[in-house]
Amino acid sequence: MKLFSSVLSPYARKVRAAIHALGLVDRVEIVNVDISSSPAEVVTLNPLCKIPTLLTEGGEGMYDSRVIVEYLGMVAGSDILVPAAGPRRCAVLRLQALGDGIADAAILYRGLLAAGVDGDARLAARQMAAVTRGLATLERMAAESALDGGQCPDVGALSVGCALGFLDARFAELEWTGQYRALAEWYGHLMATDCMRRSAR
Repeated sequence: MKLFSSVLSPYARKVRAAIHALGLVDRVEIVNVDISSSPAEVVTLNPLCKIPTLLTEGGEGMYDSRVIVEYLGMVAGSDILVPAAGPRRCAVLRLQALGDGIADAAILYRGLLAAGVDGDARLAARQMAAVTRGLATLERMAAESALDGGQCPDVGALSVGCALGFLDARFAELEWTGQYRALAEWYGHLMATDCMRRSAR
């Protein structure tokens, strides 16, 4: 298999972390690409031309990160990242949606600022408000020990961790760790796990 990835993408990092957690490192080649150049191999597999995109062993294209993680779990014959059924599955998928949503809002906010379009000021403010509310929700969860961050975290925790890593890399001015202390402590433990350490590149 081949994963088309980017070092800075929180979604691609989530998949890289999943590859390590599922023990699939020897079966997936990771290829970093410049998606802005619309590489032909990615376009052929994914009409949206986004990363991450996975080339399966059968020659099929898989996208987006949520689908890829589910697919890799099936390949590995494991539900350690995404529970197969029941309330636990819903809780994990909801946390994944929160982590991905924070990343979505942060990326859109950054794009709007870079574009400098006057009419988008309100939209930009809405995105940053979503990030702030997401962080506040995660802080409450961390304070209540409602976040998984063990030796092999689930996909919800991976999504949140990768979103927070993106904020560290691209929004240092937020200094979120100083305001959300319980979340920052949880994040520190998560970053020490094998799959998150090894997925940094």
